[in-house]
Amino acid sequence: MTPIPRNQSTSLERPGLAHAAGLTEAEIEAIERRYPQGMTVQEIVSEHVERGLRLTEATFRKYVQLGLLPQSVRVGRKGKHRGSQGLYPASAVRQLDHIRRLMARGFTIEEIQKDFLFVRGDIEALRRQLDRIYGAFEEAIGDEAATRGLESQLAEAREAGDELVAKLEGLERQLTLRARMAKAVV
Repeated sequence: MTPIPRNQSTSLERPGLAHAAGLTEAEIEAIERRYPQGMTVQEIVSEHVERGLRLTEATFRKYVQLGLLPQSVRVGRKGKHRGSQGLYPASAVRQLDHIRRLMARGFTIEEIQKDFLFVRGDIEALRRQLDRIYGAFEEAIGDEAATRGLESQLAEAREAGDELVAKLEGLERQLTLRARMAKAVV
């Protein structure tokens, strides 16, 4: 990673250039599609550095410690005696971008921690867990004609789960907006 000279300003230091401080929506979506099973911290850092954005493993891990980013999940590696590795959901890249934009608007880490609900990672984890549950039920139900009633019940459960996740996301957006409005008044 090439250090930025002290006298050179970065987009992260200039309020008002919030989107320039991070990734575009298209870049975030591409990363999320490329890593559906999750990303190592090294992959996350690499994706940022390749785009000219400053990020270190230490900074990323600090955000995780502070609860701003989701915890990793230990996943076994294929092969004998290969151990496991920590994978973060690809949505952590979106959350990291959100943190960058808030900081570009002048929020401190402490304000972000206090004023913004960072439950997005938990909501994404809930969505992934629900998808695993739906998959397990679909597999158990199978294609038998006798299970048609179960399929409709599962479809209803999936719809209720989607509605719950959407409501939680909406609630988080409203509370985040409230915190932003309070900051704008000050």
